Amino acid sequence: MTETTMAAPAKTAATGNPVLTVENLEAWYGESHILHGINFNVKSGEVVTLLGRNGAGKTTTLKSIMGIIGKRTGSIKFEGNEIIKTSSDKIAKQGIAFCPEERGIFSSLDVRENLMLPPTIRPGGLSLDQIFELFPNLKERLNSQGTKLSGGEQQMLAIGRILRTGARFLMLDEPTEGLAPVIIQQIGHTIARLKSEGFTILLVEQNFRFAATVADRYYIVEHGKIIDGFANSELSANMDKLHTYLGV
Repeated sequence: MTETTMAAPAKTAATGNPVLTVENLEAWYGESHILHGINFNVKSGEVVTLLGRNGAGKTTTLKSIMGIIGKRTGSIKFEGNEIIKTSSDKIAKQGIAFCPEERGIFSSLDVRENLMLPPTIRPGGLSLDQIFELFPNLKERLNSQGTKLSGGEQQMLAIGRILRTGARFLMLDEPTEGLAPVIIQQIGHTIARLKSEGFTILLVEQNFRFAATVADRYYIVEHGKIIDGFANSELSANMDKLHTYLGV
């Protein structure tokens, strides 16, 4: 695989009150207890990355925030409002959008139809022209069905779709999984641009090399718990820990 130059590391976000605060979050799939007291926060305008090995609980954390996991306890506050008992549709209306790892592209619909499918939940959503500016590939494939798109194009479409809704808090689950380096670079530039335009992003990522180009802060998830956290400016001092936790 050819090495590709990544975007420069994002600047540290301004300090302020957290827009999202997760405290003592527990979650279950049926009888399986997955999250064991997750605690972290995300400030407005930040890119925060959850790192950890497969099965650590990262995706379950995103799904719990979005209300997709039915059995959960603890506290999830968004913009000061408790949402732990709020349904997914109402959480979306508060301005949170979730882009799952499986992307959820409708194979029988073309690019335009996929983009137009989600409802606008609040003002400020990106127009089709703005999405095509971010992802020129989508404009070129406008009339192509989901089954005809490459993995990278499907990922662009999945991100573009949630940008139409008006949400300003984006949760991206493994957006670079299985993608070519040139597409990973484009996703990185897109995240950096969205951050510069005031979006807040909570990212789950296995590709630490990619995460290091976009994140302001990191939390390490292991066995359903947050076991460490540090800022991008502290990255060098924590490389030994990352090697232990992640094998990077």
